[in-house]
Amino acid sequence: MVNLWLFSTFLYLIFSAFALKDPSCTIQEKFDLNGLYKKGDIMLGGIFEISYKAVPPEVTFTSKPEPWKCDSLDFSVFQWVQTMVFAIEQINHDPSLLPNVTLGYRIYDNCVKLPVALKAASALIGGLDDTITDNTCKGTPPVLAIVGDPVSTHAIAISRILSLFRIPLVSYYASCSCLSNKREFPSFFRTIPSDAFQVKAMIRIIRHYGWTWVGGIATDDDYGQYAIRNFIEDFKNFGCISFIETIPTVNQKAQIIQIVNTIKQSTAKVIVIFSSIADVTALVKETVRQNITGRQWIASEGWSTSSVLASKENFGQFDGTIGIAIRKGNILGLKDFLLEIRPKYDASNNLVIQFWERLFGCKFENSSILINNVLCNETELISGTFTGYTDVSELRAAYNVYKAVYAIAHALHSLALCKNGQGPFGNSTCADIANVQPWQLLHYLKKVNFTNNLGERVAFDENGDALAIYDIVNWQRKEDGIVHIKTIGLFDAANVGNELSLNEADMFWNPVFGTVPESVCSKSCQPGSRKANRKGEPICCFDCIPCAEGEISNQTDSIECLKCLGDFWSNRGRSQCVLKEIEYLSYDDAMGITLSTVSAFGACLSLGVLAVFIYYRNTPVVKANNSELSFLLLVSLTFCFLCALCFIGQPSHLTCMLRHVVFGISFVLCISCILVKTIVVIMAFKSTLPGTNLMKWFGVAQQRGTVVFFTLIQSIICIIWLSTNPPGPLKNTKYQNGKIIFECNIGSVTGFSSVLGYIGLLACICFLSAFLARKLPDNFNEAKFITFSMLIFCAVWITFIPAYVSSPGKYTVAVEVFAILASSYGILFAIFAPKCYIILFKPEKNTKKALMGRADPSK
Repeated sequence: MVNLWLFSTFLYLIFSAFALKDPSCTIQEKFDLNGLYKKGDIMLGGIFEISYKAVPPEVTFTSKPEPWKCDSLDFSVFQWVQTMVFAIEQINHDPSLLPNVTLGYRIYDNCVKLPVALKAASALIGGLDDTITDNTCKGTPPVLAIVGDPVSTHAIAISRILSLFRIPLVSYYASCSCLSNKREFPSFFRTIPSDAFQVKAMIRIIRHYGWTWVGGIATDDDYGQYAIRNFIEDFKNFGCISFIETIPTVNQKAQIIQIVNTIKQSTAKVIVIFSSIADVTALVKETVRQNITGRQWIASEGWSTSSVLASKENFGQFDGTIGIAIRKGNILGLKDFLLEIRPKYDASNNLVIQFWERLFGCKFENSSILINNVLCNETELISGTFTGYTDVSELRAAYNVYKAVYAIAHALHSLALCKNGQGPFGNSTCADIANVQPWQLLHYLKKVNFTNNLGERVAFDENGDALAIYDIVNWQRKEDGIVHIKTIGLFDAANVGNELSLNEADMFWNPVFGTVPESVCSKSCQPGSRKANRKGEPICCFDCIPCAEGEISNQTDSIECLKCLGDFWSNRGRSQCVLKEIEYLSYDDAMGITLSTVSAFGACLSLGVLAVFIYYRNTPVVKANNSELSFLLLVSLTFCFLCALCFIGQPSHLTCMLRHVVFGISFVLCISCILVKTIVVIMAFKSTLPGTNLMKWFGVAQQRGTVVFFTLIQSIICIIWLSTNPPGPLKNTKYQNGKIIFECNIGSVTGFSSVLGYIGLLACICFLSAFLARKLPDNFNEAKFITFSMLIFCAVWITFIPAYVSSPGKYTVAVEVFAILASSYGILFAIFAPKCYIILFKPEKNTKKALMGRADPSK
């Protein structure tokens, strides 16, 4: 449709240009456009969206169609029109700007319809709206530049035509980022920032509040579709789009309801809308009708400052709306100018007539507008009314119109200076101001750079875009219930790094939230967990998986867990690596204290028994049981008890070597003494038989030598073990990942096995010898006690092996200590308890007669 209109308009313009060259042409054409007109030396055009309703003509194939009928005049937009007129009048009275040059204007209403907008543009650049009947074929002077069109789609179509003639189009409201393409639109400029900057402002706000789950709605036109496309491209860098919906340009209730249902079903709490006031109104009404609350709306500049939408009726659903707004300005003298206009029934200025009739509900004679039968008398006072026309508190679009007119005026002024030899850009583009061509004005418009009387710099970048500055507004309710659109921040693209500034104290949030709302598909994964994306869903929708043991994540929303290195392990929260707990059998824990106490008590008990035996060394019980070997056995038992202490405490090179050496030698000495005692008992019994005297071959010297020999062998084994591969401290992490087991590495398995094996060999020999001698006469027989002690010893160390292998960490050492103590106590009690009982509690039996008497078989 747009291309068809472009093509037909282009052909019409060419035909008109040729027709004007013919002195005899008699073109009779009338466009019936609503407008304003004032003659000047240089004419400026204007296209505004004054009427927000238009009735299309009936299409027939038998007659020429009637023109579009525009209706429902918008008072706010008419204020923009009068702002253009005010700016032109202000320039004409300024002696420092375009002296001796009068600017005129021709302004048309586009009726919110592209065909009407194109028709208006054609009339402005071709002078084709008046009836031409004379032979001079002179129509209205063509305009040098056009201020407008406010609609992006219209601006695109019009700019394509104007670019052919290099006529500047300076829009005050068309913000589509596509218009920044200088290849397609070389003569397009605007005093409103590009939507690319509006999108950046929205992105900064959304990012500032941490919203990562957002819905998007846009109108089905160039403005909405380009904006939402740019928004998605920028937003996907840190967030996800919950849904994208399109508002139809032709109101279709079913589609509006479908959009509202999407909003209700979505979990996104933040919704961005790129739309104009006219297009979004139906959606706002349906949202209010269905009472959808708990949404944070982000409004584009197209509707963020609409007092019609920001009403008490809509506030319950749209309270707290945050909007991007055109920069507000304060134009001095505009208020008085707006109140001074008076109607003049003139076909060229019929917009003032329509405005007056709509404002006061009256009509002029010969008026085609049917309001009522009240006639306008031109004495009505505008000052007695309060509408969007008289309200100058929010001059945003009007301020852009003001800047657009002044930008064109300054470009013309530079062109005039150039002709006088004072131009800053050379003389190649100079021309007489009375004969200036649009392409010359275009050249100087690109270089416009001035500060207006409000102190704001006005300039265009290389794309023809204005400096990107936006107000951030917030919909708030005053105490009287009236909704107020309050400026709570600023976005300035030139302030790199600090583009966005917000006054958080002035922010009003929807009461449903009470504070800054949260809009995320999935809540952030806290340190100690990682994100796991859900299959088939956007990347913002994920589950939080706790890190495994030994792994951590110390950042929010980590995508992976990191393994702890070396001696480090994850803490309970899996948020940081901490030094692993070092575990060993210490003197501080309950088990260490218990084993230490039992060990010390055993040593004291052995020394106590030794003291008793020394004290009663001359008694028959002590003498009869080989007192010297008994003393040596008790000393060795004391060392056996004490060697257990070497296994308790933090391992070191010294303690690791001592514990096994002392253990091995002490137990060999102990068992050697028991074995020799057993041999002595057997030989003593054999010596009582006739013709035998074995005791002379195994006297005291031989007994001592045997003990020393057996102990020496163990000592040699220990020396070889220590010199080849000695035991040493080891940090073991195999059994428990979260702990370091500080233990003694045995070094040589062969050495350790030899020490234990040798002890076991002697214990087995001793057990067998004692077992064979258990039936010897009681008066010489110590064999049954030795047998019982060796039985305990072997049972303890046999059960020690599986318990030692299966026990983790410090319990391995505890098992070994327990075996040492249990076997030591077994020997001590089995061998010495009966003797101590007789010595201490039955002294009458501690006599030679009593011992000999027990040997009599008749008794």
